[in-house]
Amino acid sequence: MQNFSLTDSAKISMTGTTNGQERPKTRATAPKYRHVAAIHSRARTSTLSHDSDQSPSFLGFRNLMVIVLVVMNLRLVVENFMKYGVLICVRCHDYSKRDLVLGAVLYTLVPCHLFVAYVVELAAAHQAKGALGRLKRGETERSSLQTRTTMQASWFIIAWTHGLNASLCLLVTTYTVYFHVHHPLIGTICQIHAIIVWLKNCSYAFTNRDLRHSLLNSELSSSLPEIYSACPYPRNVTFSNLCYFWWAPTLVYQPVYPRTTSIRWLYVFKRLSECLGLSVFIWLASAQYAAPVLRNSLDKMATLDIASIIERLMKLSTISLVIWLAGFFAVFQSSLNALAEIMCFADREFYTEWWNSPSVGHYWRTWNKPVYHFMRRHIYSPLIGRGWSHVFASTTVFLFSGVLHELLVGVPTHNVLGVAFIGMIVQLPMIAITAPLERMQGVGARMAGNCIFWVSFCLVGQPLAALLYFFAWQAKYGSVSKQHV
Repeated sequence: MQNFSLTDSAKISMTGTTNGQERPKTRATAPKYRHVAAIHSRARTSTLSHDSDQSPSFLGFRNLMVIVLVVMNLRLVVENFMKYGVLICVRCHDYSKRDLVLGAVLYTLVPCHLFVAYVVELAAAHQAKGALGRLKRGETERSSLQTRTTMQASWFIIAWTHGLNASLCLLVTTYTVYFHVHHPLIGTICQIHAIIVWLKNCSYAFTNRDLRHSLLNSELSSSLPEIYSACPYPRNVTFSNLCYFWWAPTLVYQPVYPRTTSIRWLYVFKRLSECLGLSVFIWLASAQYAAPVLRNSLDKMATLDIASIIERLMKLSTISLVIWLAGFFAVFQSSLNALAEIMCFADREFYTEWWNSPSVGHYWRTWNKPVYHFMRRHIYSPLIGRGWSHVFASTTVFLFSGVLHELLVGVPTHNVLGVAFIGMIVQLPMIAITAPLERMQGVGARMAGNCIFWVSFCLVGQPLAALLYFFAWQAKYGSVSKQHV
């Protein structure tokens, strides 16, 4: 064998024998003095230092937090089963046949108010076309004045008819649920349906009123959105147009919506499967985890044990957040997208990235787009257009929203406590506090605003409301036995 020195062996890499028959491959020469390598050759900062030029990646910490959350919740699952066993009972229920019958009747009759609104608007459109024809024929000034006076009187009647019809839609359901439907879930479904139809009724009446006004004032017709030209007033006042609005996943009426060209039935099946799976998960989580925590909080609430109440709120916050997130995905991602696909409804921005909200106000503008669009279009913008301030218009929106939240929560639980209403009003100072953080430049301010939002959302908002309404339900009916931890 041919001998090589240490330096020569660093320079040559043999690919075959060492007799020179095959050509060796050379590589970079290693330094002879390896213990003198310059490790500290330039100025550098610590990775987590504010002086660092590059932002570090926290992907590993994110993975760690996910693992910790999973392990902690698995521990809670094991503890729950060790303490209570299996609490899921398919046949156990607290509703009566009367609740089911009344719920079905309400759910069937409530949409009839939309068709009453259609009949009213059909008569209004007929009256408007007649008035337009008389104006175009060039009536005398006296006849024109008489025509306008008649129109104003009829518009007053139309407005009151729409208002009475919409009010009955909500009032009848609210009265029936509060006094005659005992089961809170059935009552909640009826109330949600009634509120949705009521909002659609209002939007249908307000929008057609403005379209009718633009028809009679040709100089204002140019201010209408261009998309409306595909179905100008009064061609939009048809039964099929109303039915589409009835089922469309929006609360804001338009004569025309952006449409898709086909229905992807596999997509619909996937979304409905998600909704079904999440609904079962919500039921299981509520019965197995949320209910025991609520029951064990009753004696603490009765004795006003503040420390124990805070501990229960913190314990309830985890499961309430999980249930809420599952419900959000089931409704806004799964159900509404499935409905939009069936209706060929193309505008599917039902929410945006509300979880990154740098302020409380940003959350309310992004988490529920259908309601936000209704509030902005039919309450906030008209008030601003009439000269009211931004503060007054925003306060009016939250007052209105507070009433709807109380109807949605207080009426089905038969305890109109005002907690949901006060919870919405409290959002106003929270918005004022976090709004400057949203406007500030830099990551720190927006992160602080996001943290304030999550703390108020997870620890103060939903858990406290659930605890108070559950306590009021038990104080009134006492159908659930107390259990001690």
